[in-house]
This record gives sequence, structure tokens and C-alpha cells, in this order.
Amino acid sequence: MVRSSLGALSDLDEPRGPAGRFGRRRLLALLGGGAVLGAAATQRLFAADVGPITSRATATQRAVRLDPPRPQGGFDPRNLYVALYGHPGSSVLGVLGEQPVGPAADRAFAVAGRYAGFARPVVPTFEIITTVASSSAGSDGDYSNEFPESRFVPWIDEAARRGMHVICDLQPGRATFPSQAREIESLLAHRHVSLALDPEWRVGPTERPGGGRIGTVDGAEVNETIAYLDSLVRRYRLPPKALVVHQFTPSMVTNKAVIRGTANVIVLFQMDGFGTLDLKLGSWNRMVADLPPGALVGWKNFYDEDRPTPTPAQTMAVRPTPTYVSYQ
Repeated sequence: MVRSSLGALSDLDEPRGPAGRFGRRRLLALLGGGAVLGAAATQRLFAADVGPITSRATATQRAVRLDPPRPQGGFDPRNLYVALYGHPGSSVLGVLGEQPVGPAADRAFAVAGRYAGFARPVVPTFEIITTVASSSAGSDGDYSNEFPESRFVPWIDEAARRGMHVICDLQPGRATFPSQAREIESLLAHRHVSLALDPEWRVGPTERPGGGRIGTVDGAEVNETIAYLDSLVRRYRLPPKALVVHQFTPSMVTNKAVIRGTANVIVLFQMDGFGTLDLKLGSWNRMVADLPPGALVGWKNFYDEDRPTPTPAQTMAVRPTPTYVSYQ
């Protein structure tokens, strides 16, 4: 069921700060209401002298020939997945939505091509924000906007045609990750589609997303989501999937040590803090310090908020070595 509509989000003006500048990660476009959330955390303070939103994020990447393995299977930890992140039709929620699906796939190949020299097969990827946190409760009261599958199917189909992977990202508000995962089962039933959880936008029963508040999820809820995803893989006889957990502060994931993947669900923690490289490395070191057994790792780069955006060489120099890199 469609409980809210993106409506005219693609027609929204680019956000501006006091000096005519504003970073994409600094706002959450509140779908349906058109409002904007404030900063997420002190560590994520946006610097006013970062360039305009279109300065680097829309720059044409030099294409490098890349022939990814066709996704007959699912998520393979021997590969390196490199993604564009965002929401279809929205230029304010990430670079993925700055262009239609075909050009977005071309851009994903160009970005992924920059990682072709790191001795691993590289798979261009879409990470699609599938549910979007909101400051408005909505008709269901969960402070999260859901959309019809028709918004995402063209992207999933294009990814399959081009040999790409897809990760569906959840921002649940007051809902739970397992409940929202079940709502997008028709998308997760595709062989080349994995799942991501964004605890920043998972809030308590009396809280609202944003406004400087960082959400949190308990390891038990992550395990419940893993169990659901594992059952889906077995029920539809699918290849393994990834379960990505975004994290940039320790408090975003409580009881992290209890989280366990399965043979069908590969757990991956992704550091998605932004700022200087030193700030990002600090977030990285805290995230990897208490990884659950068997968990893989990922790294996120920001075109507008990082100062500057790390190079592929800098990104891949961290340890443990990332299996997943995304760009917002």
C-alpha cells in the first residue's frame, strides 16, 4: 500500500544555506510536507565554505571499461561493490537521483571504474533509499514515507540488465527494520537485491527523526531482520544477500556483539560519517573496533560534505579492506 507520495520532490529547488550553499547530507527532504530537517550530529557539522551542491557531485567522471560479473548469484564477498546512493527523482537525497536510470547506470560504471586497479572484480551498484524518514507522522504515524514498487522496479531491472547489484536502504522512523523489510519483499525477492539499514533514522516511540537527534537500533532487531532475510532467501531459493548496517557513532548500534550473519545473509557494517579524512578515519576506527564475528566492512564518500572527497586509493587503504564503497 502506498501511504505517501514523493509528489513534486524532483521539482524542489536545490537547498541553500546562508551563503547560498548547503550540503546534500545536511538535509532530509521531508516528502509530502516539503520541510527540511536540521543537522544530524556535531561530528557531521556542515562547513559553510564547502562548494555549491552542483560543484563536484555532477561532474562527469572519466569512463573506465568495466565488465562486472553478471549477477546470476547474489552478493559475493570476493567482489568489490561500488555504489551511487540516493532516491530516484530526487537530487537532494543523493547523487543517484541526479539523473534518470540509464545515465545513472552509466555514471555508476564510471565511478566503479576508478576502483578497477585493486585486484578484485568490481560490481557497479545502486543503493536506493526505499523508505525515507520524515518529520511528519503521516497517516500511519511512523514518521517514514513509503512508495509504490513501480518507483524502484525500473532501477532494479536496469541493474539486472547491466550486471549491477542493488541495495535497498531503509529509514524507518518509528517503524522497525523487520516490518519495513517485509513491506518491500517484492523488491528483495530479486536475486541481485540486498538490504541496508540506516539506524540514524530509526527513532523511539515518542521521538521524531532529525533535529540533531541520531537514531539507534539494538542488535536484537538487526538479528530479527537477518532472520527474515534468511527466510526469504530460503523460501525463494535465492543466492546470498548482504545486510548493510550504516554506522558513524557507537550509539547507533547497541548490543552490536550479538549480531550474527548466516550462510544466506552476509553482514556488512558501513562507516557513513563525513568531514575531513581524519574525522572519517576516527569514525572508521570506532566502527571496526567492535565488529561482530564474520562481519565485513564498507566506507562511504560524500561529494559535497567531505573535505575533500577521499580518492579511491585513500578509501581502499583503510583496514580491514572495504568490500563496499558508496558515493552520496
